[in-house]
Amino acid sequence: MPANLPPPYFEAEKRYREAKTPEAKIEALEEMLTIMPKHKGTDKLRADLRRKIAKFKSEARQKKGAGRKGFAYAIEKEGAAQVVVVGAPNVGKSSLVGVLSNASPEVAEFPHTTWKPTPGMVPYENIQFQLIDTPPISTSYVDSWMADLIRRADIVMILVDLKADPLQQMEDTVAVLQELRVFPEGQPLPPDLPKKPFLKKMIVVVNKVDTESDLEDFDAFHELSQCRMPCVAVSTASGRGLHTLLDTLFALSDVIRVYTKAPGKEPDKSAPFVLPKKSTLQDLAEKIHKDFVEKLKFAKIWGKAVFDGQMVQKDYELQDGDVVEFRI
Repeated sequence: MPANLPPPYFEAEKRYREAKTPEAKIEALEEMLTIMPKHKGTDKLRADLRRKIAKFKSEARQKKGAGRKGFAYAIEKEGAAQVVVVGAPNVGKSSLVGVLSNASPEVAEFPHTTWKPTPGMVPYENIQFQLIDTPPISTSYVDSWMADLIRRADIVMILVDLKADPLQQMEDTVAVLQELRVFPEGQPLPPDLPKKPFLKKMIVVVNKVDTESDLEDFDAFHELSQCRMPCVAVSTASGRGLHTLLDTLFALSDVIRVYTKAPGKEPDKSAPFVLPKKSTLQDLAEKIHKDFVEKLKFAKIWGKAVFDGQMVQKDYELQDGDVVEFRI
């Protein structure tokens, strides 16, 4: 069967041949894959393009590693928590990050579209989470820099596709994480680990739960998997479960939102200070300014655990939603 390639394909092919860097070649090759019709006549050509992409990705990583010390992709944390999204090819990582955030990761039907991490900020009430789209991982291959990215994140989101053997996908992804010494927080560890493990907050997200019938399949997955991590059903196509997902991320993030006010004024509820749970009044004062702590005498608090305007000292443990009026 002839390939019947359209003219834009040959334009991208020309850019590929003229490209001088691995990154430029990858960009042109991925464009060729996107343009190419998907049928039996192009199967061999598609496979050849994927092999070339893998080769140039390897060259790009080696170049980055040789050019500087440290991590190939060090993404500075922003927002209430940094959430790295991991999973097998074509489970919908890019779609999920794109739907929830301001990022624009490439989304396509073929696997391995994402070859570098793409962060995006996700609004939740009056705070934000940082979601990071990542290349696919499998038991046969994982990018070398992924270990550092995953270990640095606050939360690891394992994404699986309900329509494509989610049990096997989850088992494979968990196995890869264990090879990287990354384990769910609060769960039993394998005996005789050779090195210190990295304990992370983890969540399993099942994508493509689009219909009521899919919900039944999700329930079956949940039961069969015996998953002890939080498990949420979502649909990036319809939006099902996305708010529940964000609620769960907030619960896992272990943070509180605290507001400040001047005497006689109302607090600005749109811009909270985000602190770890069990933070004290002194922790908040230090976050505002390190010199502020020495001048602080006491504070008045409005919140669920106190009566309005109650006076508290520096060791008071703040609660989510507290309003603080400092007195110096």
